[in-house]
Amino acid sequence: MRLWIGLYLPQLPLEVFCPNWSADKASVVLEQERVLTCSPAARAAGVRPGMRRGGVLMLMPEAQLFERTEAREADALHAVAMALLQYTPLVARAEESTLLIDIGASLRLFGGIRALCRRVLANMRALGFSASLSCAPTARGAWLLARHGGARVLGMESLGRRLDRLPSALPPPARPFSSWFEGIGCFSLGDMRRLPRPGLQRRCGRALLDLLDAAYGMTPEMFDWIEAPTTFRAHLELFDRVEHAEALLFGAHRLLLQMTGWLCARQLAVERIVLQLEHERGRVACPPTVIEIVLAEATWRDEHLVRLLKERLGKVALGAPVIGLCLEAPQVQPMAPPSESLFPEPGGSEDDQLRLFELLVARLGADNVLQAAPQADYRPELANIWVPVQQKIRAAAMLAQMPPDVLSLPRPSWLLAKPVALLMRNHRPFYGSPLKIVSAPERIEAGWWSEPQTRDYFIAEGQDHAHYWVYRERIVGAAEDAQPRWFLHGLFG
Repeated sequence: MRLWIGLYLPQLPLEVFCPNWSADKASVVLEQERVLTCSPAARAAGVRPGMRRGGVLMLMPEAQLFERTEAREADALHAVAMALLQYTPLVARAEESTLLIDIGASLRLFGGIRALCRRVLANMRALGFSASLSCAPTARGAWLLARHGGARVLGMESLGRRLDRLPSALPPPARPFSSWFEGIGCFSLGDMRRLPRPGLQRRCGRALLDLLDAAYGMTPEMFDWIEAPTTFRAHLELFDRVEHAEALLFGAHRLLLQMTGWLCARQLAVERIVLQLEHERGRVACPPTVIEIVLAEATWRDEHLVRLLKERLGKVALGAPVIGLCLEAPQVQPMAPPSESLFPEPGGSEDDQLRLFELLVARLGADNVLQAAPQADYRPELANIWVPVQQKIRAAAMLAQMPPDVLSLPRPSWLLAKPVALLMRNHRPFYGSPLKIVSAPERIEAGWWSEPQTRDYFIAEGQDHAHYWVYRERIVGAAEDAQPRWFLHGLFG
């Protein structure tokens, strides 16, 4: 089923046109000498949209006046489009600050049209934009509904009835002739469609008929889809100087949403991101503060990255106020296919565990979250070392250096940090109760170059049926009548 979402952005945020505006100053954006939007301070002084330049200067001579910049507006719409690429690669820009999204193939993936619309609107709020959203089986139909306030229509018959009630001056080709349409009593698109087509074409041109035919599904539609660049780098100018790093999370989330859309469009997953906190420029310029996050497992979702950035920003002490953010994804890899497992893994998937480790590293520091890395040593207490969890270990190469028969021998799940000397009762080792040897011995001799160790390991069983890993120490060169010493080295689960 072909289904389109139309997003109309009726009023872009003030920082799109004047990034360095201040909340406590009067800032006004003009279009053709009339007010397009203004800051809260200017609105409190009586400035309203549509007011002329002279009226603004009469009310507030100190007001900062900015002209509407189409380049900045295009950049803002492109940022929104990049974030929407996470739902479908078919995103096109239409007239009058409107985006059209073909989401027919994405409905099942995101749980239906209602859930998808909620996610789109949530992303728009996170990006700092307000939008009028509509759904329709045709792109032009979605555009018209979004421009009129937004509505959701799923069937062609319902779309035709809804379009018939729209005002006749809504299509851009019809606006120059709005007084003529009112004069002949044509107030809606339904009335317009009942007019003779040859006469309507001679009076208004072919563009109006083409738009109506496309909106009602009578002709095919062609669009130039927005393509994601080969590399990602997004920049955001802050509307005020920020002195606390935690307050930058909202702006960083806006950049992460754009990166998420870029990753989905390029079918990539990010392994490392770099967030630059830009400070003052000019004579008091200082280098940006760099926050780098290295992921143990590549991802393309923004929720986990937001949590990591929140932890990292909470620990950053800013040396100067921040006026801008810049996010880059310098290290990416192809997106891994989803798991084919029929049943979920107990305790969460491997990705869930890796995300937990990354969150702990961001909160506690890389030196406080460790993992075991195997070493080629026969002594159990030296068979591994502890390294940061983010460090890549070559366990396969290390284990390949060990004999195959060693890898098949039983090992306890809990190895004591230091062996515990055992008492001897009736010539048997004692640990809470007499221990019964239930396995053949395993001899380990190692450490000739540093600390030589000669041990005979056994699996012992207590009266409570618990199993222990014990060893008998062989002292080379000791007297024949010397009693062997027994030690507890591990416990089996």
